[in-house]
Amino acid sequence: MLNLDFTQRVVIRTAEQAWLASPAVGASRKLLEREEAERGRATSVVRYEPGSAFSTHEHPLGEEIFVLSGVFSDENGDYPAGTYIRNPPGSQHAPFSAHGCTLLVKLHQFNTADTATVRINTNEATWLPGQGGLQVMPLHSFGTEHCALVKWPAGEVFKLHKHFAGEEIFVLSGEFIDEHGRYPAGTWLRSPHASQHTPRVEQETIIYVKTGHLPVGY
Repeated sequence: MLNLDFTQRVVIRTAEQAWLASPAVGASRKLLEREEAERGRATSVVRYEPGSAFSTHEHPLGEEIFVLSGVFSDENGDYPAGTYIRNPPGSQHAPFSAHGCTLLVKLHQFNTADTATVRINTNEATWLPGQGGLQVMPLHSFGTEHCALVKWPAGEVFKLHKHFAGEEIFVLSGEFIDEHGRYPAGTWLRSPHASQHTPRVEQETIIYVKTGHLPVGY
């Protein structure tokens, strides 16, 4: 198991990680959290080589994808960088990439009642006003879980706040900062239930953020 103690704060700067070979020819990955070798809960950055194609496979407890670069495809369509995808429990597809792509992938983490299929091209979706100078792009909500992109204007400082059922961040651009450190683009952070911080930025920064999805009853 890798990083499955949800009481612990985890910070991984993926730009500093080496790519590891995947059992699927044409794919490599950087592991962020993993339950078993090729089963169960997993969060990874995955790279598809140009021309990669994979056989049809099922997602027993769902698959969540954010396309970081290139174009990801399956039999249902082509998804450019900036696309957010949710394939619900029991769904299946045969993914491929004609020219290569890089993805943030989360597997086996859905509530079985969360059956929504989601496809959002965030390059075309609307930013909504958030607290202070923030802009927010909601992606998905189910129960206490909320997923969104958040755009921080240069110099923005947010108030001290606490995370019910945790918080997970992937820094897409710029640099995210709090009292614990500085997190450049490509950094993955997972903070446990009841953790708190006072985040800020110095330059415009966009983060993918998920809250309310981690265990609370340790």
